[in-house]
Amino acid sequence: MTQLPSSERKTLLLTGASRGIGHATVQRFSDAGWQIITTSREAVPAECKRDPNWTHHIPADLADVKQVDRFLAEVRELLGPNGLDALVNNAGVSPKASTHERLGVLNGDVADWHEVFQLNFFTPLRLVRGLIEPLTRAKGTIVNVTSIAGHAVHPFAGSAYSTSKAALSDLTREMAAELAQRGIRVNAVAPGEIETAMLSPETETLIPRIPQRRLGKPYEVASTIFYLCSADSSYVTGTEIFITGGQHLS
Repeated sequence: MTQLPSSERKTLLLTGASRGIGHATVQRFSDAGWQIITTSREAVPAECKRDPNWTHHIPADLADVKQVDRFLAEVRELLGPNGLDALVNNAGVSPKASTHERLGVLNGDVADWHEVFQLNFFTPLRLVRGLIEPLTRAKGTIVNVTSIAGHAVHPFAGSAYSTSKAALSDLTREMAAELAQRGIRVNAVAPGEIETAMLSPETETLIPRIPQRRLGKPYEVASTIFYLCSADSSYVTGTEIFITGGQHLS
């Protein structure tokens, strides 16, 4: 695999790049001239391939432990001696019941809980552990994408998803405290109802509960992620920013 050229341009590694918030994040960082490495289960998205700053796409199912090992090896080889300026843990899974009922504690397969926690919680942990050296070299930033569902019972998001995101919120705090001595900042963004493919068809019924009376746009999440990876937030770590239109206030 060809290594990234040594460059003053900053480098982003983004998981879950195939749609929605991932696409918007690629665009926001590209507009700022960053080199972008992406991953998703699918082949390189066309939107990324057309982007002049897209550098490399590594197809991988990050819910599979063996594929995470392979993915980390490829990323480290690609980076070579270069640093990693930003890691955005955006990949996530939220299983839905075929009957459209909410998957709570008692219904659904326990195996689904393992898959959800593997991708939503353990994979971000493993990526940080596996990429700690390039992150340290760059004094980089980490942004974990959590959810409003990690802070209150959500009518559509299931219990496995919600508790995995709550755990990721707490992991963000622990990482921030531990990695500050390496010069690494760690924060999270907690989106609410954002117009992506993950939304349930019933989401429209939640709009009256949102103070801004609308759904969020993927670019609004991407802009906040970019802020947390920029020098503008150089004294911000261990913080979770709600991107909910005020929905989390109720």
